[in-house]
Amino acid sequence: MNVLPPPISVTSSVAVTDPVEICHRLAGYDFPWELNRSLEIAVLKTFCVPRIAHLLRQTGEFEQRTQKRYDDTSLIMGNLLKWGYDSPQGRAAIAQMNRIHGRFHIRNDDYLYVLSTLIYEPMRWNQHFGWRRFTPVEKWALFGFWREVGQRIGVVDIPATDEAFLAFNVAYETENFEYHPDNQAIGDAVVRLMQGWLPAIAAPLVPLAIATVVDEPMRVALGWQPPGSMGRQLIVQGLRLRQTLLPQLPRRRRSHFGIDQANRTYPEGYHIDQLGPDSVTRSRSRCPFLKLRSVLKGEL
Repeated sequence: MNVLPPPISVTSSVAVTDPVEICHRLAGYDFPWELNRSLEIAVLKTFCVPRIAHLLRQTGEFEQRTQKRYDDTSLIMGNLLKWGYDSPQGRAAIAQMNRIHGRFHIRNDDYLYVLSTLIYEPMRWNQHFGWRRFTPVEKWALFGFWREVGQRIGVVDIPATDEAFLAFNVAYETENFEYHPDNQAIGDAVVRLMQGWLPAIAAPLVPLAIATVVDEPMRVALGWQPPGSMGRQLIVQGLRLRQTLLPQLPRRRRSHFGIDQANRTYPEGYHIDQLGPDSVTRSRSRCPFLKLRSVLKGEL
C-alpha cells in the first residue's frame, strides 16, 4: 500500500495576483520544513529515470561531492523562493542554472519533468502530511511560479494549464521510471548523506523514512526494498503527530528560509556563481569581462 495518495489537480481558473509573494510565504513561513522534504523527494524522483541518472553519475557530483551538490541545489532554489525570479538574486540563480545545464545535451521532456516535480511533489506531500491543506490560490501560485522559472531557463512547450502539466507528469513517470544501477548509486549516495546529518543511533531512520514516504514505482526504480510494517507505522505516526501538533502552535512570525541557515559547504557564506560543478565555477571566474557584465546586469 502506498503512503502517498494519487496525484491531485489544481483549478487553473483561480486568479493569483502575485505567485512570487505567495511562494515566498509558503517556503519561508507556513511550510518551510514540508517544502524542503517534498523538494528532496522531487530530486530523488529525477534519479528514477536511467538516462538522467546516467548523466548525473557521469559528472561525479552526487557520489564524490554529495553535500556540495545538495547544498548547491538547495541554495539555487532557495534564492528563487525567497527573493523571486525578478530579483537580482533570482536572476543570478537562473543565470547560474543555465551555465550549469548548458554544458550538457538535455532533452526538453526531461527538463519538463524535473520542472513538474517542483510543482506536484509539494502538492502531494501537503495533501497527505501538511498541517493544513494548500488553498486553491496557493496551488495555482506554485504552478505559476515554477512555470515562469521554466520559461526563464529556456524550457519550451510547458503546458499552459496545471491539468495538462499534471497529466504530463504522470505519463512521463509511467513511461520512464525503470530500475538501473546508476539510479540506485545516486539515490543511495543521497541517503548516506542524510544519514550523516544525524547521530549514529538515529541514522537508520533515514532510509526507513524515505522508503515510507515514496511510492512503489520510485522504490522499484531506485532498487529499494519496501519498509516493514512496524517501521512504516512508526514513521507515519510520527508525521501524523506533527500534523496534529503544529496547528496548535503560534504562527511563525520570522522567516525560516534554508538559505538563511548555517550551511555545511559554505560556512563563511557564498556567491551564487560558486554554486555548481567546479568546471562551471572555474570557467565563470576566468573571464573578467563576463564577471563585469554580470555585475552590470545585477546578477551578483
